Amino acid sequence: MRTFQTLRELHDLVGQEVAVSDWTTITQEQINRFADATGDHQWIHVDVERAKAGPFGAPIAHGFLTLSLLPKFFESSVRFEQTRMAVNYGLNRVRFMAPVPVGSRLRARLNLLQCQDIDNQGIQITWLVTVEREGQDKPVCIAESITRRYP
Repeated sequence: MRTFQTLRELHDLVGQEVAVSDWTTITQEQINRFADATGDHQWIHVDVERAKAGPFGAPIAHGFLTLSLLPKFFESSVRFEQTRMAVNYGLNRVRFMAPVPVGSRLRARLNLLQCQDIDNQGIQITWLVTVEREGQDKPVCIAESITRRYP
């Protein structure tokens, strides 16, 4: 866990890897609950027997499930002491580069791309988030995530 006392500390870290998250395991229950929440019940995600005979040999997580883990990855890797509020401002680019079979362990590497001062003494932070699957060289997801934080 990397802790920052002030938002200003980030400015000196642009262009660097700032933190690596904890590992999290993708379960079939999690995939099923995501399918229920989103209405995406495609068989490669929720039909275990059919998915075993499919192209990935097991059910795989939805790409958007992987993307929805970004807040969890941030929570386990960076902490801001003097932040009263943080908001998700959006995404610039997202790519799902490899499947995430059920049982996979994922973590994220957080590289700081940009820091911009904004109104109300806040800061807009653009992160390059690379989601890795344990034991695989190719990332499963790469996303540019933008957050705004206010002291």
